Amino acid sequence: MMELSGSEVTLDQVWQVAYCLPVVSVELSSSAAEKMRTSRRYITDRMERGEVIYGVNTGFGAFSDVRISHADTIQLQKNLIRSHCTGVGEPFSKAESRAIMFLRANTLARGHSGVRVEVVEKILEFLNHDIVPVIPQQGSVGASGDLAPLSHLALALIGEGEVWDGRKHVPATDLLNKKGVAALELQAKEGLSLINGCQVMTAVGLLNCYEARRLAWMVDLGGAMSLEALQGSRKAFDPLIASERPHPGEAKTARNLLKLLGPTSEIGESHAGCNRVQDAYSLRCMPAVHGAAKDTLNNTCRTLEIEANSSTDNPLVFADDNKVLSCGNFHGEPVAFALDFLGIAMSAMSSISECRIEKLINPAMSGLPAFLAPHGGLNSGMMIVQVSAASLVSENKILAHPASVDSIPTSADKEDHVSMGTIAARKLGQIVRNAENIVAMELMCAAQGLDLLRPLKPAAGVLAAYQTIRQAVPFAEQDRVFYRDIEAIKSLIRSEDILSHVHRSVGELEW
Repeated sequence: MMELSGSEVTLDQVWQVAYCLPVVSVELSSSAAEKMRTSRRYITDRMERGEVIYGVNTGFGAFSDVRISHADTIQLQKNLIRSHCTGVGEPFSKAESRAIMFLRANTLARGHSGVRVEVVEKILEFLNHDIVPVIPQQGSVGASGDLAPLSHLALALIGEGEVWDGRKHVPATDLLNKKGVAALELQAKEGLSLINGCQVMTAVGLLNCYEARRLAWMVDLGGAMSLEALQGSRKAFDPLIASERPHPGEAKTARNLLKLLGPTSEIGESHAGCNRVQDAYSLRCMPAVHGAAKDTLNNTCRTLEIEANSSTDNPLVFADDNKVLSCGNFHGEPVAFALDFLGIAMSAMSSISECRIEKLINPAMSGLPAFLAPHGGLNSGMMIVQVSAASLVSENKILAHPASVDSIPTSADKEDHVSMGTIAARKLGQIVRNAENIVAMELMCAAQGLDLLRPLKPAAGVLAAYQTIRQAVPFAEQDRVFYRDIEAIKSLIRSEDILSHVHRSVGELEW
């Protein structure tokens, strides 16, 4: 059981809710429920006194000056949800939608939205019964939050939208009847509070951060394997170097590489007396490049965890301070900037991985057979593996253009500056998936290179990874269909099998 308090959500919890339900179930904490009741009583008292409160008894956006009668306040909330359901395109996955629901419930649980406890309890009831709204990916500019996608979430809550039933989309009412769950009956302000905020970009961003963290470990491992296959030097990872440029990620990466590579190995000893003064940047500069990506990832995770535990409604209710304040906490700029920067970092991280693939297949740089093919000419070896990696790197360069530099005024110029943060989250996901494929390709090529150096053995950490890969993907004595090998290694990355074997061999890596 996971308890929702409004202030303690972490990256790992978001991943658990997204992928581990129904093993994990979520309930509202008693302290959060009490804060919500206090906030609701306060907003109800002010409504009953006839005060004008934005979104409660007024229209929305450019209609904020239009007064709504008390008799129409509930219809106002339903109209808002229906009219804002304008999302298009492919839907977010069930896992992404669960994460979105979880974060929306958490921000409402903070007690500054003035909604009933029943609203959060209904979201959690949907989650725990695996009733997951179908939420289209496109249509948010990330300004007054993720209005369009969150409206599709809210529409399902009131029994009018679509939900997932296996891999199909079905009317929400069908699955609600099947599971014996009642739809939510909206009250004043609750429709607005369900859709104001950045929970879509934040949830999708956090899930991408989780996968990026795994890749930050794997790219260190791929680099260590490539360095051994290319008979590179460990000198660039000496702790004295990182101490003179104290970026945290640089020192972490150097320690990871030394842990994986050890002081030497049979391969290292075999070229100890060679005349090479220093390696190419893609080997020598791993602490700087991988480390900068790790620092960016950590900063992004920190920003998104702050956002996940923030109040992003408008207006916000501060019952203890006797205030209802219109504000801009729903604006997605902090999240958009962070996600764009992480996209740039992941693009660079995958680019240096591809550089090492190119070194491995180039006999002038590696000293190995051309394209890592034992019988070149008859066999093409890893020739087109590098071509595919280059294609993905180029695509990532295009995707890394920041979404947050754009803004288009909306809502009759009332919402005149927007973040485009949800676009940033979505394209980050594609960058991460491309990077995962590139790292899998490097692992495959590096393992092939290590085979070509046998009977010499690599260092213990590299050997643990190599042996795990070889259980699923054998040495390529001759050409075969390589995309299957890439997919097999990618599965090992996602299951964390490679990482767990390495950790058992040499200890935990840092990120």
